Amino acid sequence: MRHKVAGRHFGRTANQRKALLKGLVSSLFEHQTIETTVAKAKAVKGMAEKLITFSKRGDLHSKRMVMSYISNRDVTAKLFSDIAPRFIDRNGGYLRIIQTRQRVNDRAPMAIIEFIDYADLKDLKGKSAVKKDKEGKNKKQEGKK
Repeated sequence: MRHKVAGRHFGRTANQRKALLKGLVSSLFEHQTIETTVAKAKAVKGMAEKLITFSKRGDLHSKRMVMSYISNRDVTAKLFSDIAPRFIDRNGGYLRIIQTRQRVNDRAPMAIIEFIDYADLKDLKGKSAVKKDKEGKNKKQEGKK
């Protein structure tokens, strides 16, 4: 029995577990939202929020700490330039977990983990894309006349 044993092991060795979490965290930073199991989402949330807090500081030490965990330079650059400035005024709670469904194969509870301002960003991107499309169509129609 696992009385008072902290942490989730996911039935993996330590190296496999670390690689799994690193991959999920870098995917989260790259895509802003991911769908995974509830247990994995809860494990990822803590590590991702620590990395966001590091990136808010923005000094060399914090960059090195983040790079020790996330090896992809593009994702790290996105974290420091795009994600961290959005949360400068916030002290924590950058992510939310939304339970969605049960997976078809094994009935595992699934969840979406996303940034708390993801819906706002999605709306802004959608509106700007629609605005650009309308402007592009108007220019094409003027050329035909």
